[in-house]
Amino acid sequence: MHIVNNRAASRFETTVDGLLCVADYRRDGDRLVLPHTLVPAALRGRGVAAALVQTALDWARAEDLKVVPVCSYVASYMRRHPQTQSLLADD
Repeated sequence: MHIVNNRAASRFETTVDGLLCVADYRRDGDRLVLPHTLVPAALRGRGVAAALVQTALDWARAEDLKVVPVCSYVASYMRRHPQTQSLLADD
């Protein structure tokens, strides 16, 4: 799966089986706000959302950003992966 950071659209994206999957973001100073992740129902359960979120979190770490997981999937992902806890914004 090839995931790209589409900076113009402020999202990480990939196309799987012809369907666009995205993890939207907004940079706010030294914070990365992740408000929405969308994977079409036909692709659910295949790890696409997890790959998108992990890519976004890897980018946040590389850019020294703190993460605000507004999206419920992102928040759940971060709870399930303790190694991501250091990325959480304080508020």
